[in-house]
Amino acid sequence: MVSPTGFQMTLQTQAVLRVLLDHPLQEHYGLEISKAAGMPSGSLYPTMAKLERAGWVSSDWEQVDPHAVGRPRRRYYKLTPDGAEMAEQALAATLERLSPQSGRKGRLRSHGFGPVHQPGWDVGR
Repeated sequence: MVSPTGFQMTLQTQAVLRVLLDHPLQEHYGLEISKAAGMPSGSLYPTMAKLERAGWVSSDWEQVDPHAVGRPRRRYYKLTPDGAEMAEQALAATLERLSPQSGRKGRLRSHGFGPVHQPGWDVGR
């Protein structure tokens, strides 16, 4: 699905947004986001670049000496204020689209399909 910003709202993008929204004021580095979103870094970085071009995310390189810390510098990502708002709206729109529709329940029941709402579907609401 294409969002109002013009980029495709893929499952990977949604997973990244959910991770960032869990702690919207915190900076997150790529490997941390990748692990939390359950996606390989090869998919993460194009997603982060897309979100940054759209203005949803900002990033900065860590200010450390790689030799002193014994690892490469990390690039830290953070939702922008507008990005946090747009991310919330995008994920809410996805949930709305995936939720059973009121008119649909009646049609399914009238055709003998029983209740559409199953126990446990409202977990997290």
